[in-house]
Parts: sequence; structure tokens; C-alpha cells
Amino acid sequence: MRQALARCTRLAAVAFALTATVATGAEYRVTAEQPTVLYDGPSTKSNPQFLYGRDVPVEVIVSVEGWAKVRDAGGTIGWIERKALAERRMLMVRVPLAEVRERADDAAPVAFRAEQNVLLELAEPATSAATATNPGWLKVRHRDGASGFVRIAQVFGL
Repeated sequence: MRQALARCTRLAAVAFALTATVATGAEYRVTAEQPTVLYDGPSTKSNPQFLYGRDVPVEVIVSVEGWAKVRDAGGTIGWIERKALAERRMLMVRVPLAEVRERADDAAPVAFRAEQNVLLELAEPATSAATATNPGWLKVRHRDGASGFVRIAQVFGL
């Protein structure tokens, strides 16, 4: 009986941990400096693997003592100094050509097209009224000022 109770307790703890992880969602940041170095370990003495420009979105997998283990849009994993990351929300187009629409609707006119790896600023939170009424869309802004709505599946960084 005690073993069964202990097993149920462990399963409940695991289920709670998984739920908490899913509920918090992924943490995304952007590179704040140019260049930002991606290392193979959490130290400047580690081997540099890659250089990023400014405002490149990365997913933070884990943070350890001033370092963040991150994944970029291409799936590359490495370490970046935490101070080299900013909280600003930028998205990177992950499809060959994303059509950014004037409204959050596939039938809406195209505001502009963005090629793969183009950076777009998140213009409104994903929980805004415009995106809540039309799930699957995000309001974005290009650096030239053009704005519109893009499908979530077409970008990385959210």
C-alpha cells in the first residue's frame, strides 16, 4: 500500500512539473549587441561557434550563472552571455516567403511580403484583442514601418 501511495505521489509530482513547464511557455530574447558570440559552453574560454547580429531572436533553454543556453531559428544550440540578450520581441520569418496581411484573415489584401530570415518586430502582444479574435495571427512591423498580420506558423520567436 505504501509503495502504491509513493508511486502515485511521484507521478503527481511529475505531472505537476510538466504542467508548470507547459503553462509558462518558452522564453524568447533577442541579441542586444552586434556581434553576439555563441559559445559551445558557458564561458568566454569555450570555443566560439557563431556570431549573430543585433535583434536576432533566440529561445532560452536554461540560464546558469550569467549565461543562457539558447536555440536559434535554425535549431543551433549554444551559450550566450545573459547580458548580451534583451527582452525586446523580434520574430524571424522561417518560411521562404511570408505574406503579411492588412487584417488577420487569409482573404485580406497583402500588406507586404517578407523573405526567410527577415526580422519583424512584434507590434502587439499575442494576447491583444486583434489576435485574440483571430487566433493564429500576430501583428508585426517591418523596420521600414510597414505593418500587418502574419501567421504564427510562419515566424520564430514566440
